[in-house]
Amino acid sequence: MNATLNLTHTPEAIQFPETHYVFVERQGHIPAIAQQTWQTVGAFGREIAKHNRILGGAALYKTNPGVYRAGFMLAAAPASVPEGLTYVKLPAAQYSRFTLTGPYDQLPEATRRAFEIVAEKRIALRDDFNIERYVNDPLTTPADQLITEILFPTV
Repeated sequence: MNATLNLTHTPEAIQFPETHYVFVERQGHIPAIAQQTWQTVGAFGREIAKHNRILGGAALYKTNPGVYRAGFMLAAAPASVPEGLTYVKLPAAQYSRFTLTGPYDQLPEATRRAFEIVAEKRIALRDDFNIERYVNDPLTTPADQLITEILFPTV
C-alpha cells in the first residue's frame, strides 16, 4: 500500500440525502472508461450551470457488471436535460463512508483498500451503486487537498 495514501480506515455510517443527479453512463471495465466518461459529462458543465445550481460532482458505479456514471449533483430537479444526459432523483439512503484526502490518481488504490476493509469488517451491502462524491473543486483546490468520499450502500 502507498505510504502516502491518506484514507480513513474506519467507515462512518451516514445517511446520504435525496439527490438530483444528471449524468452520462458507460458500461465496461471501469478504470478504462472513467476518464472518457468524465470528459463527456464535463462538456455539459457550462450548459447545466446556466439553468441549475450545481452542488458538486459524483460518480456512481457497480463493479459487476461494470457500470459507471459520471455527473453533477444539482440543488433541484432540472427544468430540462440536455440531450446526451440522463436525470434521476436518488433517494436518501444509508452508506458507509471512507474519505480520501489527496489526488484523484490515488482513487483506484483507495477504492481497492476500502473494498478490502468492507470485506474484512463483513459490512452488509445492498444491491445499489457505490458513490464517489468529490467534495471540493479540482480546478481551485491543490491536488493534495482534494477530498473524495467513497460510499458503500449498506443494508
